[in-house]
Amino acid sequence: MIQTASTRSRTRRLSALGSLLASGVLLASPALAQESFSIDGSEGTALTATPLADFEEPWAMTFLPDGSMLVTEKAGTLQHVSPDGTKTAVEGMFDVAYGGQGGFGDVVVSPDFEQSNAIYLSYAESLDDGATFGAAVARAVLDTSGGTPKLTDVTKIWEQEPHVPGNGHYSHRIAFGPEGSDQEGFMFITSGDRQKQTPAQDMDKNLGKIVRLNLDGSVPADNPFQDQGDLAKQFWTVGNRNLLGIAFDGENRLWETEMGPRGGDELNLVTPGSNYGWPEASNGVNYSGVSIPDHDPSEDGFAAPKVSWVPSISPAGLIIYDGETFADWQGDAFLGALSGRALVHVDIEGESASEAERFSWDKRVREVEQGPDGAIWVLEDGNGGRLIKLTPADEAS
Repeated sequence: MIQTASTRSRTRRLSALGSLLASGVLLASPALAQESFSIDGSEGTALTATPLADFEEPWAMTFLPDGSMLVTEKAGTLQHVSPDGTKTAVEGMFDVAYGGQGGFGDVVVSPDFEQSNAIYLSYAESLDDGATFGAAVARAVLDTSGGTPKLTDVTKIWEQEPHVPGNGHYSHRIAFGPEGSDQEGFMFITSGDRQKQTPAQDMDKNLGKIVRLNLDGSVPADNPFQDQGDLAKQFWTVGNRNLLGIAFDGENRLWETEMGPRGGDELNLVTPGSNYGWPEASNGVNYSGVSIPDHDPSEDGFAAPKVSWVPSISPAGLIIYDGETFADWQGDAFLGALSGRALVHVDIEGESASEAERFSWDKRVREVEQGPDGAIWVLEDGNGGRLIKLTPADEAS
């Protein structure tokens, strides 16, 4: 059990919370007062961007069934955000190891949320007073039975092994297998190499991997590396670097975005048991200037990316779009670009993919989500990072 930072007043159910927000009872933070603006894509597609709220180092977001949102802030705050942008800090949040790339990470709604009110959270932790660090995932209940949302029953279900010095490349993105697919009931966690490189190929460390677990954190018996040690039983893939986006498509295929070193950022189609080559193969080079063999599956046996970027764009959050608002984009990928300062549209045709367009307003894009109405939502990176709704230019926001 994780020790929470506060034990404040009891809170009420989510269904009642929506009416409180609508009536204006919860006004912890006013909506961001900023008008919509236009974004022209590199291929001429026009979007309307509507800012709703701003945050201190936002990292991830997810939609709740009532249309409100949860947004994580890296220093350790979970914000509940109403559809009009009003923010309320969720009580009961626990401490995180904040620094460098570390801190509060992903937030996703459990597949059984409407019955359990459960959510999953990722974060950086230190178990030895800052000597070493690692990513972890916890399950919690979002208690809305009182006047302010609160986390209860917070339980850690997974952690990176080993914890190591430094505060980079945690990754810790989370995705659930789609309902009705053969991956329903499983959770996928991206576990970065922690800037240590060689653990990505090491079967007794879960760094540089995609991990597949049951929803309670236990290990499925049919993961692909069952005979390579107890820890390896978690692994779905190996040979990964810093994976900051993960999403299923409409065909129940899993995709991930991954930062390369200097160049060589990747969009990968994930297949169980595959080795993606890091640090033995990359389309980039080491920061030291030392070259790395390019991906050549016919020679090295490693899975090659479907798209790679040289120079780097620093890919972050990822969705595979399936809405009606942008009907022509169904089945395509959208990913944030940090150093690329854009939202990147990737056309996917079968197992082939290629960049189609970039939408840039000169901001680092940390997170991408699809809203219930089919709009695309993004979080800008850093202090003052805005939550922005993107709609077609000819559609009222």
